[in-house]
Amino acid sequence: MPGEVIEGINPTRMELLSTRRKRILAEKGHKLLGEKRDALVVQFFDIIKRRKELRSEVRSSFEGAQVHIQNAMAVLGYETIRSYTLGIEPYPAPRISMLNIMGVRVPTIEGRDPEDKDKPWSLGSTPQALDDSMTAYRGAIRSLLKLAEVESAMERIAVEIEKTKRRVNALEHIFIPRLRNTERYITMQLQEREREDFFRRKRIKAIMENKALEAGRAPEVS
Repeated sequence: MPGEVIEGINPTRMELLSTRRKRILAEKGHKLLGEKRDALVVQFFDIIKRRKELRSEVRSSFEGAQVHIQNAMAVLGYETIRSYTLGIEPYPAPRISMLNIMGVRVPTIEGRDPEDKDKPWSLGSTPQALDDSMTAYRGAIRSLLKLAEVESAMERIAVEIEKTKRRVNALEHIFIPRLRNTERYITMQLQEREREDFFRRKRIKAIMENKALEAGRAPEVS
């Protein structure tokens, strides 16, 4: 019989029903995994588009912040700006939580701006460009954190797509064909047994009829 079957299978009606249930379950799983794979691929390309937008946004944000800080240095000088920046509090650690996207856990990153009171200079004593540069850098950091969130989601979804594709292929090309072949094999074996039983019963009947005729009595009607 062409096609691979499950090894050690016992061709009985119970085994046929069990194999059929497994085949139906595998086909349903194949359909669901295929739908999941397709949905993840759509999600993946949406994230790629978003990543492209964020990369452009991050680049523009840092370039804008750089313009503001250069304008401030033109007024106050490098050393003064440097002394101010040394007194700035570190950027607060972002809040990180996990989001479930079709069974894939991806991080969500929320940036938190420092309090304005943490500025090591007073309002009105410095050029506006210095405050603008701080605002611009904070915005750039928020965009950078969002980019990191998207990059991480893209990487995790890509891994899940690959895993799902392998499962779909294994079901489609190995498990489902093997179950179908096994189901056909058991069916053929059962049909062959039924034919053998049928001919055996006919032969026994014919033998009994011949014996009855030889004994001089009418054969029994079964």
